[in-house]
Amino acid sequence: MPTYNKLVRDKIPQVIEATGKKYKTEILNDQDYIKYLKEKSYEELDEYCSAQSKEEAVEELADLLEIIHSLANYHGSSMEEVEKVRQEKAEKRGGFQEKIFLVEVED
Repeated sequence: MPTYNKLVRDKIPQVIEATGKKYKTEILNDQDYIKYLKEKSYEELDEYCSAQSKEEAVEELADLLEIIHSLANYHGSSMEEVEKVRQEKAEKRGGFQEKIFLVEVED
């Protein structure tokens, strides 16, 4: 039996069960949950960076967004609050649409 030791989406056990396979899961405590949620964010970001098509990229961005939802919830916030902070930062400092690459700043 392969060992995964990773955080999975809530319905994955049912998906596995539907195939007739046996599995073992655990419910994480808060400390381990945030640890594995952070690990999952790196995994999904890596998968986004490796995407070869627009469809793959959008799929991985959706996974990253799901993780961001979970992280916001863990920190007692909401996506509305995260979006508000994002908008405030964009108003003050801009976004990344203009593709500006800072090379150096004179002292």
